[in-house]
Amino acid sequence: MYTDGACLGNPGPGGYGVVLMYDGHRKELSGGFRLTTNNRMELMAAIVGLEALTDPCQVRLYSDSRYVVENYNTGAVRRWQANGWKRSKKLAAQNVDLWERLLRQCQKHRVEMIWVEGHAGNPENERCDVLSNQAARRKDLPPDEAYEQGITRDSSTRLF
Repeated sequence: MYTDGACLGNPGPGGYGVVLMYDGHRKELSGGFRLTTNNRMELMAAIVGLEALTDPCQVRLYSDSRYVVENYNTGAVRRWQANGWKRSKKLAAQNVDLWERLLRQCQKHRVEMIWVEGHAGNPENERCDVLSNQAARRKDLPPDEAYEQGITRDSSTRLF
């Protein structure tokens, strides 16, 4: 699975793109939101790709997002979760709503996240970039309600 997110401005209209490949089959997914951030779209790409899998799978997820890959691979996101979604005593984690969705999928599937350099000629990463940018330019994008309302897990927890 290859994933990518894009944002036209940050925040701004955003999109995500996913390429799923297995046993000679290929599926492309994309979507977006009228106002969001690049990091949220990078997370959404991974989530949408994993949610598209109907059975538990072993997945190699390739992303050019250090935000997603490093925070997952180093265990930082699990520490934030264990600490009540705090990165430190003073700093709250951002995008908790999406991190929670991603972690649920990672419990269902065995996920290996692999960072790839963006815009470096990797055909599948480049395709995801095209899909995510096309999605961000759509005229009929829905709201990213959690972002626009500043809500992460519940109405008392703000993103920023």
